[in-house]
Amino acid sequence: MLDTLVSMTSHQSTQTMKPATAAKKLGVYLPATPSEFQEGPVSRAELNALQADPPEWLRDLRRDGPHPRPVVAAKLGVSIAGLARGGVTEALTTEQIEALKDERPEWLEKERATQAEVRKETVRLKERDAARAEKSAQADD
Repeated sequence: MLDTLVSMTSHQSTQTMKPATAAKKLGVYLPATPSEFQEGPVSRAELNALQADPPEWLRDLRRDGPHPRPVVAAKLGVSIAGLARGGVTEALTTEQIEALKDERPEWLEKERATQAEVRKETVRLKERDAARAEKSAQADD
């Protein structure tokens, strides 16, 4: 048993991830990536290389899209759930995102307002918790 453990720990395997995980870490829409990226596992070293020196296809995807929903939501200033409530369930290109920003549909304005309220409440709670922690620390002195 000990021999097995020793041989297992002495053998370093390359850490890999599924293409979907790598695409998520890169902030790109997997179906828009090249087939060779989609077809096999991506090593940690390959991911780091893509992040450090993105190839043309990655730069194009990041600039023009189509973008995955988390990126679309961030670019529009809404939550992913807000996108769904607005009827946006697919990846969008940068051009489509800009068109939505220009059109300012009612759902987008409502979701942006909701997101702004959520951010304000998050800040308020952090400030409240910090004040409580400070008050508690002073009481301990």
